[in-house]
Amino acid sequence: MPYGRRRIRTAVVGAVLAVAALAGCTDSPAPRTGAAASTGPTPTPTPTPVSPWDDSPASVAAVGDSVTRAFDACSLLADCPEASWATGTDPAVNSLALRLLGPGRVAGNSWNLARSGARVAALPEQMGRAAARRPELVTVMIGANDACRPTPAGMTPVAEFRRSFEASLARLRKDAPKARVYVASVPDLRRLWDTGRANPLVRRVWELGVCGAMLADPEDLGAAAERRRTAVRDRVVAYNEVLAEVCARDERCRYDGGAVFGFRFDESLLSTWDWFHPSREGQARLAELAYRRITEK
Repeated sequence: MPYGRRRIRTAVVGAVLAVAALAGCTDSPAPRTGAAASTGPTPTPTPTPVSPWDDSPASVAAVGDSVTRAFDACSLLADCPEASWATGTDPAVNSLALRLLGPGRVAGNSWNLARSGARVAALPEQMGRAAARRPELVTVMIGANDACRPTPAGMTPVAEFRRSFEASLARLRKDAPKARVYVASVPDLRRLWDTGRANPLVRRVWELGVCGAMLADPEDLGAAAERRRTAVRDRVVAYNEVLAEVCARDERCRYDGGAVFGFRFDESLLSTWDWFHPSREGQARLAELAYRRITEK
């Protein structure tokens, strides 16, 4: 976060006696010739704090999963990187890179290195490729696929999630030690279920196998189904706690404070191909959330 420059004051205390002028006006003896004036200590100037954060980077690299690839935002079962919230070129989305770099610099100064279907275990390798570009900002959105397994038993354990995320930041710091990092929270998958469960068309699509751990049998309100959904939400909360804690230890990292997790993606912001991934409009909302956090003073 930028800081204003603080004026540094240096105080010098000295006593200079005009002996000749005062000799006829005082009975006090004049000081000995050449006697040093009494001075107080000179304070050490306080260095101006330098912020490790820069809200106007000259280049952006994006890592993560299908959300950053804008999967199903433009056509069925296909990535649409031009609509990505992070590095897209579509003016309707107004991606983070467009906002920070401007349209004339996006193509040569931003890189979308995310992969659809990626889990956190793939993040260190992505970070290595990002670091090779020497970006000034790296965006991270990962974790939904770690929770969206066919059943809760297949979810990535929290300890493994932590190890992979820590290794990812360490990998980045090896080759790009000064890069800033923006980390988005994992979306609230239970809220997604609650948004679409009443729509017959949405339920029909979800039954094809979309995020089974949370979205299977969306109309089932029985105790077992509720326990299953609660287990998935609790795991997402735990993942977000890891992202926040690990990011907080790096002075050049900013977590979104749970902004994506807390955002309600209603049906108008979801892809009509799968009712799971963000639509172009949903990608635009993600770009807004990221830009707000990255430029926050």
